[in-house]
Amino acid sequence: MKTFITGGTGFIGKHLVRRMARTAHEMFCLVRKSSDTKELEELGVNLVIGDVTDRVSLTKGMSGCDWLLNLANVFSYWEPDKSRYRNVNVLGMKNVMESALEAGIAKVVHVSSVVIYGKPRESPFSEVSSLGPIRFSDYAQSKYEGDLIAWKLYQERDLPLVMIYPGGVIGSGDTNIAGTSIDRFMHHKLPATVFHKSIMTYVHVQDVAEAILKAAEKQDNIGEKYILGNAHITFDEFYGMIHDITGEPLPMMRMPDNLALFNARMLTTLADVIKRPPLWGMSIDGMRTLKEGINADGSKAERELGIHYTPIRKALEDEVAWYRDPSHSHYMH
Repeated sequence: MKTFITGGTGFIGKHLVRRMARTAHEMFCLVRKSSDTKELEELGVNLVIGDVTDRVSLTKGMSGCDWLLNLANVFSYWEPDKSRYRNVNVLGMKNVMESALEAGIAKVVHVSSVVIYGKPRESPFSEVSSLGPIRFSDYAQSKYEGDLIAWKLYQERDLPLVMIYPGGVIGSGDTNIAGTSIDRFMHHKLPATVFHKSIMTYVHVQDVAEAILKAAEKQDNIGEKYILGNAHITFDEFYGMIHDITGEPLPMMRMPDNLALFNARMLTTLADVIKRPPLWGMSIDGMRTLKEGINADGSKAERELGIHYTPIRKALEDEVAWYRDPSHSHYMH
C-alpha cells in the first residue's frame, strides 16, 4: 500500500519506518527541511517536504496514498512556547485528518497516548474505560483535544480512523523523559529517585511499531482503539532493573512525593522565565504525570492485532546499550 507517514523522524517513527522497510508497502514521509533524513533515504522512503501546520504540503503529499499513519506531535512535558502544543497536537491534527478526507485515504492510524485517559476509576483501565476528569499536563490536554477532532470527523464525515494509545515507550533512540532519566542514572547525574510506588505501564518501541503496522493491515477495524503496554512496574522496580543492567549504584536520596512536586514547581517557574528546560527534567507536568502513574491494560492489542509484548527488561537493555554507544553521548550528560 502507498502509505503517508507523519512523524517518521521521531523516536517511534524511526522504528516504524525500519519495520515497514521490510514490507512491500511504499512509504511517503512528511519531513521538515531541517530534519535529518539520512536514514529515511537509505531505507528508500519518498520524502515530502512540509509540516502538519502546512495544509498544502499535506494534501499534496497524501495524493494517491492508501493509508495515513499519523505520528507527528509535540511530545514533551515542558515547552518554552506553550502554543506549540496546540499548534501541532490540535490544529495540526485537524489539518492532517481533514487532508486525509480530502485525499480519499482508505485508512488512518493515529498514534495518541494513554495520558489522554488521565486517571480513570478503573485500574488497570482499558479502551472502554471512562476517562478520568483531569489531564495532568499541557501535552496530555492537547493530545486529548486533537483526538476529539479526529473522532468527530469519524462520526460526522466517516474518517476511516483507528487509534493507538501507547503507554510509556522505551527502547533504543529514546531521548524523552524515560530515556533522559536512564542516561542521568548511568552517569551519576540523577540526584534522587522519586514516586517510588507509582505504577507506570511500559511498552517496547518495536512493539509499538509492530502494532501500528498490524492495525493498518487488519481488516474491518475502523473505529477501534488499542492501548499498548503490558509491563506494570513501580519506579522502585524500574530503577532496580536499570541498576541490575548497568551495575551503576542507585542514587543515595529517595525524595518524598510532596518535596518532588514542590521542587518541580520551583524549577518549572524558573525554566519559564529563562526559557531553558527545568533542571534534571523536573517539569511540573512531567512530575505530576509520574506521580499519578498509568495502569493500563494493553491485552486487546495482543488478542486482536496478534502482537507479542517484548519483556520490558529487554527494552531497558536496548536503551542502555544505545546510550552507551559513544555516538549518542551528546544527547544528555
